[in-house]
Amino acid sequence: DWESAIRVGVLDCGEEENYETCKEYGIHYYPTFRYFKAFTKQFTTGENYKGADRELQTVRQMMIDFLQNHSQELRPPACPPLDAVLSSDITALFDKNSHHYTAVVFESNNSYVGREVILDLIQYENIVVKRALNFDKPFLEKLGISSVPSCYLIHPNGSHGLINILKPLRSFFSSYLKSLPGVRKKLLLPLQLPAQENKGEHTEIKVWKEFNKSKLYMADLESGLHYLLRVELATHKTLEGAELKTFKDFVTISAKLFPGRQPVVKLLETLQEWLVSLPLDKIPYDAILDLVNNKMRISGIFLPKKVQWVGCQGSRPELRGYTCSLWKLFHILTVQAALQPKALINTGLEDNPQIVLQIMRRYIQHFFGCKACAQHFEEMAKESMDSVKTLDEAVLWLWEKHNVVNNRLAGDLTEDPKFPKVQWPTPDICPACHEEIKGLHSWNEAQVLQFMKYHYNSENILYKYTESQTAPSETEQGDTREVKDKSLLKKPSGNEENKIQDKENMLDSESKVLDKLIANHGPVKDSGRSAVESINLKETKQAVSFLGIGFSNIDMSLCVILYVASSLFLMIMYFFFRMRSKRWKVKYYRSSV
Repeated sequence: DWESAIRVGVLDCGEEENYETCKEYGIHYYPTFRYFKAFTKQFTTGENYKGADRELQTVRQMMIDFLQNHSQELRPPACPPLDAVLSSDITALFDKNSHHYTAVVFESNNSYVGREVILDLIQYENIVVKRALNFDKPFLEKLGISSVPSCYLIHPNGSHGLINILKPLRSFFSSYLKSLPGVRKKLLLPLQLPAQENKGEHTEIKVWKEFNKSKLYMADLESGLHYLLRVELATHKTLEGAELKTFKDFVTISAKLFPGRQPVVKLLETLQEWLVSLPLDKIPYDAILDLVNNKMRISGIFLPKKVQWVGCQGSRPELRGYTCSLWKLFHILTVQAALQPKALINTGLEDNPQIVLQIMRRYIQHFFGCKACAQHFEEMAKESMDSVKTLDEAVLWLWEKHNVVNNRLAGDLTEDPKFPKVQWPTPDICPACHEEIKGLHSWNEAQVLQFMKYHYNSENILYKYTESQTAPSETEQGDTREVKDKSLLKKPSGNEENKIQDKENMLDSESKVLDKLIANHGPVKDSGRSAVESINLKETKQAVSFLGIGFSNIDMSLCVILYVASSLFLMIMYFFFRMRSKRWKVKYYRSSV
């Protein structure tokens, strides 16, 4: 009913085609409400919603405030006046013939009922709705109004009187006024919205993928990393302070603990080394994205560029997906930390059984899109995370809290009807985890821990549906090659030449990023590193620039050949003129007698 005054649109930032738009408008959390004034000609990211909560009534009231505060010269023509009228204005309407009804809603200063009824009736003709405040007590008594909100009706013939309504609610007032004789909805032309492209030809039909619920799928984990690094992180144009520290720590534990395919693990390791080596306290997201997309063409690193949900697929596109994969990712990291207690040695994160949980807590606080979810997780963490004393307890703590979340969301609108929120693991996949004590269900936590270590082990991960991996340079040349998943498991590489080339590429990328950041942000802070290390980094940067790293092997070979050929040519010319000089001296300079 309010459409001619204020329109409501919805954009799903979880859809791949909307990633760039949501990034451009700086959408960090969901749901985000933005208001855009009518007739705005220049680009604007809109005004942020500043309501006390996310309840529908609060949102509706904030929409009214936005409309009421709109500049008068650019106000939507269909939007009626929302300010309160004076007692004298109402008296002037009495005993006068008119072409329409006039309804006046009397209310207190903090009430929104009058303005809501005004907007409810803007698409109806033969009636005008106004609002008045209850400040003039004698005037109210004269009209017979003893409580607010109340509705006073002036008929077209000038007669007037108080409307007797069972409940003083917006819906009751609006319904009564719409049912008055002669009041009907206006015949409005449909709103002219921008024509949408026909995406039928380009829309990819989503085929349901059969999967085994007792297994993990690498496609889910890699899709989660893709979304985390390329979509969720992209809402932050610059990382600094606590956000940068959180991201560095997350990349470190992922590089050390994630049981992924070799190219994905190598990407995480490269990203981790690059973040550690930069002595900066502020990094633009675009620099991180360049490395994730392998703009430096480092050999052997790769991360799929689209989502491919398998065990995390939902019955509708907006259900499950990323949140499911993020839970799986952090369960894997807690289990891998328990299975490999020495994996984090020399990272500065060792000797802390809560480290994965603490990093998860900080990541959700700073980056996770669902703000309400982040608040709930923070409450659970404050309540009991400090009680975790061992790596095994960390595994069980996350399992227990995941079940708490499942219990809270059971029956919620976000629940997928095909995958109801239940207490996990269910008896069919772990019968030993369940017991009954005096007729009441009980968890056998020792069996649960054993099951978690089995379920989230690398041996339980299937590589079906994973995207084949191709180096970026080969993609550009149209050269594709298939790589078997088994050969891509994490293992040490013996190719020293590739390692050297990768290091050179890394140094080159650091050089470019340093140039870019120094230009943008002025002097670089040392960030805790010694002066000697800073000098070494500068010397390395100069050496890298001097050596011209970034040229291909063919370019370097040509340079060497040209250098050698030029040297030989100069030597030949030197000896030629030297010999010729001696002959000239012998011919024209004879010894004197």
